[in-house]
Amino acid sequence: MKRSEKLFILLPLFLISLTFASAIACDLKVSMINQDPYPAIPGEYVKIVFQVDGVSNPECGKIQFELLEKYPLIFDPGQNSVITIDSGTYSKDFSSFLIAPYKVRIDSDALDGDNPIEVKYKYGSNKDYETKKFDLNIRNTQAKFEVYVKNYNAKTKELTLEILNIGKEDIKSLAVEISKQENIEIKGPKTNIVGDLDSNEYTTADFEAVPKQGEIFLKLHYTDSINARRIVETSVIFEPEYFEGRVADQKKTSPWIYLFWAVVLFLIIYFSYKKYKKYKKKKELHGRR
Repeated sequence: MKRSEKLFILLPLFLISLTFASAIACDLKVSMINQDPYPAIPGEYVKIVFQVDGVSNPECGKIQFELLEKYPLIFDPGQNSVITIDSGTYSKDFSSFLIAPYKVRIDSDALDGDNPIEVKYKYGSNKDYETKKFDLNIRNTQAKFEVYVKNYNAKTKELTLEILNIGKEDIKSLAVEISKQENIEIKGPKTNIVGDLDSNEYTTADFEAVPKQGEIFLKLHYTDSINARRIVETSVIFEPEYFEGRVADQKKTSPWIYLFWAVVLFLIIYFSYKKYKKYKKKKELHGRR
């Protein structure tokens, strides 16, 4: 076989093997290296950081990496999730890998536990993307409350609120705040610290106030199970007619009643003592006989 014929046969094989070797040479490895906070909280932002190793190899050509917007992730309007770099280049800290950070919001209805999220990437002249899934840990640590007006005494101006923790999480350091507003005038502190409150338990907070009929806005400050300080804004409806002319209020005795019973008790003790002395004296006289 002539030399030219050998080259004609070997050249395609060489090109095929070179292409195959190049394809093997580009080996991208994707990993999720951090999520903050851990666990993520439904309705709030989470920072997710991915690392792509192998980008220093120029055989990879242009590399495109993307985090997919799927449940439970929600992107801000106009947020671009695609990161594109040319392989063979290095980041400014001279690392041979790509760091891909994202800040996204968690769906407010996301379920507790590990939720799958997905990335896709491609390199060189490849038209098809490779995909990879990771677990994002989510835990709903936010408390939910129901608030009611338990009692109001117009004479003492004492307003008692009842707060029920209807969430799944126990909370700590609950404080109830009534800010300045039209429907209520606070006399004294506007914030009442009521302490810890377990799930499905209730507590009360007392204020000296002059409320008007209508909606009263509240801020509930608390520390959740991951020691994050949170604020829940809510409101309660005050309807004064339910607290007017109550039998319980009418039965509240005047201070003079206590004085009356004190005098009665004193007289009972006094006459009992006199009777006892008279009996004792009589007994002594009887003994002398």
